[in-house]
Amino acid sequence: MLKSIQQRDLDRNRWIKITMAVILGLICISMVVTLIPGLMSGTTGASSPDAVATVAGQSITVADFQQQFAQLTRNQQIPPMMRGAFAKQLLDQLIFQHALEYEASRLGIRVTPEEETQRIKEILPAAWSGDNWLKDRYEAEVERNTGMSVSEFEIYLQNEMLLEKFRQLITDGITVSPQEIAREFRWRNEKVKIDYAVIKPSDLASSIHPSDEELSAWFQKNSSHYQIPERRSARYALLDLGKLRTNTSVSEDELRRYYNSHIDEYKVENRVNVDHILFKTVGKTDAEVAEIRKTAEGVLTQAKHGANFEDLAKKYSEDDGTKEKGGALGWIVEGQTVPEFQQAAFSLPKGAISDLVKTQYGFHIIKVLDRETAHTKSFEEVRDSIRQQVLDQKVAAEASDISSQMAGAVRQSDRQSLDDLAKKFSLGLGVTAPAGVSEALLPLGDAPELHSALFSLRPGELGQPIEINSGYVILTPKDIQPAHQGTLAEVHDKALADYQKEKSTDLARSRAEELSKRSQAGEDFDKLAKSLDLAPKTSDSVARAGSIPDIGSAKEISAAFAMKVGQVSSPEQSGGDWFVYRLVSHDEPNPVDLPTQSKDIEQQLLQSKQSAAFEAFRDALIDRLKKEGKLTINAEAANRITSSS
Repeated sequence: MLKSIQQRDLDRNRWIKITMAVILGLICISMVVTLIPGLMSGTTGASSPDAVATVAGQSITVADFQQQFAQLTRNQQIPPMMRGAFAKQLLDQLIFQHALEYEASRLGIRVTPEEETQRIKEILPAAWSGDNWLKDRYEAEVERNTGMSVSEFEIYLQNEMLLEKFRQLITDGITVSPQEIAREFRWRNEKVKIDYAVIKPSDLASSIHPSDEELSAWFQKNSSHYQIPERRSARYALLDLGKLRTNTSVSEDELRRYYNSHIDEYKVENRVNVDHILFKTVGKTDAEVAEIRKTAEGVLTQAKHGANFEDLAKKYSEDDGTKEKGGALGWIVEGQTVPEFQQAAFSLPKGAISDLVKTQYGFHIIKVLDRETAHTKSFEEVRDSIRQQVLDQKVAAEASDISSQMAGAVRQSDRQSLDDLAKKFSLGLGVTAPAGVSEALLPLGDAPELHSALFSLRPGELGQPIEINSGYVILTPKDIQPAHQGTLAEVHDKALADYQKEKSTDLARSRAEELSKRSQAGEDFDKLAKSLDLAPKTSDSVARAGSIPDIGSAKEISAAFAMKVGQVSSPEQSGGDWFVYRLVSHDEPNPVDLPTQSKDIEQQLLQSKQSAAFEAFRDALIDRLKKEGKLTINAEAANRITSSS
């Protein structure tokens, strides 16, 4: 996504942080604040009356938070049940970033202009020609690749680099001892093999057939679990967008007016559609580059003598972003790629294959599939797409206008006849199926606004128009079934299923206890399991991080690593199923493998310890500022914005 074609490989992680910040926010919330420019602006000075939090005189106001939350979530769908947690973590990180800036000021830690310049050189090499800074190219690259202005990008960069400085300061002295590596090596490589039998309640449920008397007696003891919630059905009047679209026409004059007013959208730059094969040379020695060139020349010979270019790319290309697509880069425009690649691609005729093209990333073989010179698409070329856009706009505008009139009519009288209202605005009438507050209101859908309206309206009362996928709908309650204690007849199937689940769980546990007890007393594990209608299995040798079919993670049998061979476990439970196992073998790690694994183990342990140390620093900083009175949080405001977001 950077300027060069291959930069997607080399700087992928860095640019994902920038260009995919909104998507990754749900996954990597701890980084979200530094990824959104302006998030740290806050209000400087005395604590604001509507401050959610104040850090060393800087206030984070409700308005600040809401603006940034809206910016962050603008282009993504966050499940309603996650919005509160998302908002809380965003607020926590916002507070931490203010605290970090204060601590940096107190300790004299800062990002120098020289450091920032060097970082920009690393991630935007195309903005430099040797030591000369290309201002116009820099601004264009920042906007194209990040969607930010230059000032926003540089704020982002400063925040990230400041965070890096603190991480380095806190974690530089952390080491991993040989003893820690040895313990981790043992934990990873020690293996056990088991015989085991799994008893699944779900397999036993169908064998449980209670009499009417047994089920009735059980239901009486558990009847409080079978409350039937209020259910409602509704009559509705629908402004159907599909029908409105069918009855809406678009004139030739409207199409031409739209085309003329949006003419810039139909301008096409000089562009070429290319495939390429990349042979990377980054970080290679001169001798290695020479060998890579030989390989590339051999592939080039094949390509120019009729070999399938797509197959060659899949076999030889080292561009992970295009390799599986047969080298397809798609359409590129001038200024989008590094100069050497651009010069070759834009100088070749359609269907031609380049010689080897050397760039800072390696050797490329380029094939031009198609090319277009700069032009403006004619009205005839885009008429069909324009018709769809103009029609959508007209239908949306007309529907919005009619729904406003519908809303006005309901405001005048919410007790008028739904039939009269439907006739006045040419609406379709229908009836929904009965539904509870958590059930879809068929056939209209499960929009929360539908349930909110239906369950707040009184009989005979009309609701305001609600926008749904198919149009705008007005509801009025039809039938109301009050919440009540369910009878066995009403909930028979559910009660029977619950009865079978409870009894089958008891039966599974009982069989597991019998298998464990009798095996521990000396009976043959496999024969006993089969006599209990179980299917004994033998696992592979498995380490603690492994898994076992029907049981799951090897963590479920962690006790096996301390058992003696032949010893039988107590009954264990995993995911609702019961199981018993017997230790078959216990394999110690092979010391010969330690040298080959130690570097990887050391790196992972170091990263884990560094992360823990930084989290401890974060918590300690927040606690210290609270004790010093430099951090205050308005709990009521914080709860309000995190629960309503």
